[in-house]
Amino acid sequence: MNLNKVIIVGRLTRDPESRAMPSGKSVVSLGIATNSFWTDASGNKKEATEYHNIVVFGKLADTCSQYLTKGQLILVEGRIQTRSWDDQSGNKKYKTEIIANNMQMGPRPGGSQAAPNTTTNQPNRPAPAPAPVSQEDIPVINAEEPMEVKNEVDVESIPF
Repeated sequence: MNLNKVIIVGRLTRDPESRAMPSGKSVVSLGIATNSFWTDASGNKKEATEYHNIVVFGKLADTCSQYLTKGQLILVEGRIQTRSWDDQSGNKKYKTEIIANNMQMGPRPGGSQAAPNTTTNQPNRPAPAPAPVSQEDIPVINAEEPMEVKNEVDVESIPF
């Protein structure tokens, strides 16, 4: 069995870049930054940032271009894809991207539920400054009830 699944939660590094394919289908490119934190052997706190290229197609692309802005916290689900091409010098180039098939927006700055800025055709729209996000603002998904176990496993019957 093979599985190619990615889930990324991070902040947008730029406003969505929207374009159309020759077929008329919408395509949006996003950049997301994710951070990792750890403590090294000497006890110093360290941080590393990874940058991810995201590509979104179809209706989800339209939604992204309409509602997302730089600095916003989002969750993206998709798959990893690497494409290659030859540049003008004949050198082989590669780009690894996440092809999104699902997206969830994080909390709005200031907790506002106001309607989003729908003037997406303006190339120089100002991006709102990202609001600091506390642990309480990050949604947590809990199962409402534990799953019902239909056939319990008898620990004594396990052969190892």
